[in-house]
Order: sequence, then structure tokens, then C-alpha cells
Amino acid sequence: MTGPTGRTPLSEEALRPAVSRADFDFDTTESLPEPTGWLGQDRAVDTLHMAATIPHSDFNAFVLGRPGSGRHAITREILGQAAAARPRPRDWVYVNNFEAPHKPTAIDLPPGRAVALRRAMETLVDDLANEIPALFESEDYQARRRAIEETFSQAHEEAMGAVFKKARARNVAILRTPMGFTFAALKDGEVLSQEAYRALDDAEQAAFEAAMEETQKELSEALQSVPGQQKEHRRQVEELNQSLAREGVDAAIAGVSQAFAGHEKVEAYLEAVRRDLIDNAELFLMREDGAEAGTFPVANTRHFAKPQFQRYTVNVMVSHDGAGGEGVGEGAPVVAEDLPTLANLIGRIEYASQMGALVTNFTMIRPGALHRANGGYLILDARQVLLEPMAWDALKRCLRSGEIAIFSPGERLSLISTVSLDPDPVPLRTRVVLIGERLHYYLLSALDPDFPHLFKLAADFSDRLALDASAKAGYARLIGDLARQAKTRALDAGAVLRLFQESVRATGDAERLTLNTDHLSDLVREADYWADQRSAATIGARDIDTVVAERERRAGRLRDLDQEMITRDTVLIDTDGQHTGQINALSVLQIGGFAFGRPSRLTARTRPGSGKVVDIERETDLGGPLHSKGILILQGYLAATYATKAPMSLWASLVFEQSYGGVDGDSASAAELVALLSSLAEAPIDQSLAITGSVNQFGDIQAIGGVNEKIEGFFDICAARGLTGRQGVLIPAANVKNLCLRERVVEAVAAGDFRIVPLTTIDDALEELTGCPAGVRGDDGTYPPGSVNRRVEERLTGFADIRRRFAGEGRHDGRQGAS
Repeated sequence: MTGPTGRTPLSEEALRPAVSRADFDFDTTESLPEPTGWLGQDRAVDTLHMAATIPHSDFNAFVLGRPGSGRHAITREILGQAAAARPRPRDWVYVNNFEAPHKPTAIDLPPGRAVALRRAMETLVDDLANEIPALFESEDYQARRRAIEETFSQAHEEAMGAVFKKARARNVAILRTPMGFTFAALKDGEVLSQEAYRALDDAEQAAFEAAMEETQKELSEALQSVPGQQKEHRRQVEELNQSLAREGVDAAIAGVSQAFAGHEKVEAYLEAVRRDLIDNAELFLMREDGAEAGTFPVANTRHFAKPQFQRYTVNVMVSHDGAGGEGVGEGAPVVAEDLPTLANLIGRIEYASQMGALVTNFTMIRPGALHRANGGYLILDARQVLLEPMAWDALKRCLRSGEIAIFSPGERLSLISTVSLDPDPVPLRTRVVLIGERLHYYLLSALDPDFPHLFKLAADFSDRLALDASAKAGYARLIGDLARQAKTRALDAGAVLRLFQESVRATGDAERLTLNTDHLSDLVREADYWADQRSAATIGARDIDTVVAERERRAGRLRDLDQEMITRDTVLIDTDGQHTGQINALSVLQIGGFAFGRPSRLTARTRPGSGKVVDIERETDLGGPLHSKGILILQGYLAATYATKAPMSLWASLVFEQSYGGVDGDSASAAELVALLSSLAEAPIDQSLAITGSVNQFGDIQAIGGVNEKIEGFFDICAARGLTGRQGVLIPAANVKNLCLRERVVEAVAAGDFRIVPLTTIDDALEELTGCPAGVRGDDGTYPPGSVNRRVEERLTGFADIRRRFAGEGRHDGRQGAS
């Protein structure tokens, strides 16, 4: 059917994307080869290859794009390929710093050697736990220890014997009491009693007292020399113990030193271990209760994991085990941290409760993702990093400094007060790849001055692919690969064609295919379910149709309620007849992931006034900024197009009838302008038509979004009431390339029961909706008689005359009042 002024409705071919069954030379996707590369993502892939191979440390990458575009899978695969070609990074361990235990020492080792060092230390201490007690049980040690004891005992007895001998020569007896030593007089070898002593004359008592005083002095000198002798005794015992321990330790540690010869840090650590083992040999002589085993202890069978040996533990932070030597084997690590908390990123220091206090040591240091990814690649979700407290700042600090420094957030915020550790920082050589949406990238670029310096590469994943001949074969292979990955049935060519149509539908552009592989995979898997229900060997077009229909049915409750309110005349929408100042506008409602179109009655009323167009939606705070912008553009068109020689003397009101929610967007501005001009020209509008499109100040109709849903929404109402062949939708000509309509609409258009007419100007819309010519201003500056534009201008001129007459009457009344 052709419109009143000759505009041709679109054919059914224009309502579908340019793809057909003839484009596919296969029966099922099972025969298609696997795709090579990543379709449509050349720009992002090249950026990721650069990020994976460039040697400079600050060329970290941000992968931006919409979810479902395959960002994570492609990033992992590219980084995995690059990592496989790189050498394995070095291992890292923390060991005890015997001089400053609160500052554990970080040591790097060749790949796979960290675990070997830990096991060597465990074997070393386990061996010493048996060998050192055996050495101290040996006859040689016991003989040498007895010699030292006997020497000390003999010297002490000789000194005391000399004092006793001299005292007896002076007739003084030295008696031992519970309180120490006391002195008594001797006569004829017998100790004098108190009565006998008092019976002595004064001279004899004075002689005895002088002798006892001299004896006391000698005894004091002898006793005062005992601590010095004991100290010398302990020194000799310690020297003996150390010399014996040195023999055992040197013999045991020689094997470890030989195994790690050439590693300076390990050699320095082993030397510190050697000194500490010699100085603390008594650790191997402790009983189960922690006390020393005595002078001649028995062998201790406690193995390495006991608390007294913790100081010799090797805390393996990162180990890259492999059969080959350094730089050979599995390549660099690729780590994806799904929960990038501060502790999971930089590591943490754990604490244990002892006697009500929190304690820690170097064995309680735990690695983070940066440690595990060191020397390779770390993949993080940008949003998750930004959500975790202190994680983003810690990541930036590590990247700036080039090292991983572990700290406790509680200590940094002064939330806890306890003994903590200050481990050596580990040098960082990791390429970090953040994956996020475009909003995250743009916000970080604008608000974080560190971000552009640390993340210099942006891998921008495309959302869509141009639908041309070269893309069709590759896209079909992509669909086949998705089916193989999902382990579903193969798709026949008809099903692939339907997936092409649904792909176009997802982009809202008939010339573009979506690169949202998650969306495609979901369709394939749901279609496989329906194919299974009918026991089909392959997925066919009918299965894709079922998926689409079932999805709409599941999500369409509110759409059905909305259409029911229209068909039951609760919401007033006319689909036939004519009305002045009333038009069917189209909008799209988005609820969750489901969008549907709905018609709305838009009305306009006009009268003489001061040139104001009242947007009732805006006046009631229901209109958004884009809708208000459309109204202002409409006013600009009116002012510049009509009655240019007279002041704008119009008062008009525009409103979406029975609209109780917010309204935004300018896609109804063409409908608003047509309704306004209809009211001014008193030209009835055909209600069997609906219109969508925005308008500029020159009257050109511009493209809008959601054109497919809008057409289908009005079609469903018309179909429910009965198609007449007159009904249809007017759309911007620029939106023809976006059409990918459901089959029910295409069939109705092919049968001549419904029509879709493209428009380029507001005059096209006027002629199609009113059935009257719009009219073009002639050389004489006027519109043709009877045209819609002529009637509008005459009406506006009449309003101006009314305004002038009213203003003149007002001045006349004013003069009379003044006189």
C-alpha cells in the first residue's frame, strides 16, 4: 500500500537483516572447522599481545568491554600463550632473621628449589635432634665432662681443706649448720661447750677469738672464690658443649651447604643457622616438658615440627616445581584472583593467641596473588579491586615501588596494638591486567592521576561486528565452536540463520552482529534443551524460535498486562478513526533484561498566548532532561518556520495521557510536533498509525533507539483488535538499517495487513498522518492554499492579531483610567 502522498512502505525484505540460507554451504555446524583467532577483536587482541610481551614494567593493561564479550577467556588464553614461552620465575621463601627476628629475611631461589631447601632444613634438624644427644651421651663427652667436674670439685675441696687444716692448727673447729658455718674452740681435740669456754680466763678467750677471726677471714676468702670458680666451670662446660655441638652441626650442615653452593643468600643464611645451632645446642637436649634433660641427657626423638625448632623453619612463599632446571619447564604463572582483598593481593601476617595475647613469627607469613603471579601475569576484576578496602591503593603502591611489602591493615589503622613483623619486601616483576567495563576505565582515567601512568594500555573489546560477506563464514564457525564448548547438539543451517537474526536483534542494528558470546551460548544451550524435548538429532530453526518465544513468555507478564489494559480500553489508545491534536507515540519499557514497546496517547491543545509551549510532563517533574530538550527544539522549529513576521502568540500544552511515571528521551518529539501542528491546523490525525522519531530545529526526523520493540508493541495491539491493512508505524528513514522484526510482523507486512513507512522530514509525517499535503513555501513567501503548513501559519497569524487587539484594548482602557 502506498501513502496518500506517494511514500512507499517498506517491503518485507527491508525488515530483515541481509542474510539468507544461501549464505551457508554446510548442513550442520559439526562439519565447520574451529575458528582461528578471535572474530572482530583484532584491536583488543593486538593490545593484549603487546601487554604480554613488552618488557617495561609500567605497561599494565586494562581490558574494557561489556560482560559476555569473551574478555576473560581471551585474556587468559593470550596471557597463557605468552607465559608458556617465558622462563619459570624464581622461588621465594622467608627465613628467620636471627639478629632481628621481627624482620624476616626474604630469599629467592631457582625454580623448584624452595621446597628442596625447606626439606633440607627439616632433615638437618631432624638429624641433629638425634645426633647431638648421642654425642652428649658418648663416653668421650662424659669423661671430659667428669674431668671438668672433678677439677672444679677438687679445687674447691682443696681450698676448703686448707682452711679447715689451718683452723684446727689454731684449735678452732668449723662446724656446718643449717644457717651456714659457725666456729668453736678446741682443747685437747674436743670442742669446748659454752660453759667450758666461759670458764676460760680472759687471755685464753682472747686468743681463741683472734684465731676464730683469722679463720673466718680465710673461710670468707675461700667462699668468695667459689662464684668465680663456678663461672669458669660453666665456661669450660659451654666450651666443651659447643665444641662437641660444632662437630655435629658442621658435619650435618655440610651436605646442605653443598646442595645450595653458589647461592649467596642461602649460604649466608646457613652460616647464621650454623652459629645459632651451636649456640643453642641445648634445644636438642630438652625433654617433652621443655626442661633440660640433665647432666647426661638421653636422646630426644622429637622431630622438626616441635616448637623449639620453629626458628629453623623455611617458610615457602612461592614455589615453581618442575622437572627441569632454572628457566625450563612450565613457564611463567598466570594467576586470576577472584577475591582481590588486601590480604589476598599482598599477603598477610597471621596471629595466634597465647596466654591472652596475639603473637606471630615469620612462619605465619602467607603469600598473596602478587607473590604467586610474580614473574608472570595477574588478572583482576577492576570492580572487585575497587570495592575492597585498601586493595586499590596497595596494588598501586606495589606497582609504583616495584616490590611487594606486606602490612597489616589493623596495625596501619591503629586498630590493634601487638608485636608485629616487618618482612623484607619482595621485588615485583608482574604484568597486571584489569578487566572491567568502560565506565570503570573512564572514571579511573579521569579521577585517579596514578592510573594513566600505571595502566598505559587499553584493550577495548568490540561489542559488534559488521555483517558483511567476509564475516558470515567466521561467525558461523564461532556459533559452531560455542556449541562444541557447551557440548550441545550441532546446529543445522536454518538454526544458524536464526541465530544470525537474533544476533542482529541483540545489537539493534541490521548491519551488525553481536559479539556477546555469552548471549549466543545461552541461546544455543536453551535450544539444545528444546531439541532434546523433541528427540531431534540436531538443533533446528524451530528450536531457536521456541527459545525466543519461551523467553518472551517467561518475562512478558507485565507486557501482557499492559496490552490487556489497552485492549480492554482501560488505557485509551485508538487504532482507527481520526482525531485532531491526538497521536499515537511509541516508547520502550525496559524491565530487567526484557524490553517491549508500548503506544501512548499524546495530545496537544492550542490557543492564543505569549509564545509558550507548556510541557505538562516537565511541569509536574515527570519529564527527564532529554524530553525537555526535545520540547525546546520543537519550540525552536515553530518559531523559525511559521509566522516569522509576527511575534509568536501561541499557548500550547502537550501531555502523555494516562502516564503516571517518568518520561525521558526525545524519540517522541516528532509525535509532539505533529500533534501540535494538527491542533493548530485543525487537521485530524489518522489513529491507525503510530509514529516514533526525534526532530531537529530544521524539521528533519532523526533516528531513535528501540525501533523494533516499538513497532512490535503497536503491531500487537493492532493485531489483537484486528488488522485492517491501514494500520502501521512511521519511523525515521535512518532507522531502516536497524530493522530486524519478528516473523509475525514480517508476515503481516508481506500480506499487506500492516505497513512500516520511513520518514525523513516532519512534512512527510504530516502528509502521512493527515492525508493532506504539507506544503512548501513558495517564491512569494507563502505556503500553498489548503496545505497543512498554510493553515498552521494562518492560525498563528490569527493568534498574533488577537494578541495585538487585546493589547490595544488594554492600552485604551488604561488611558481612560488615567484621565
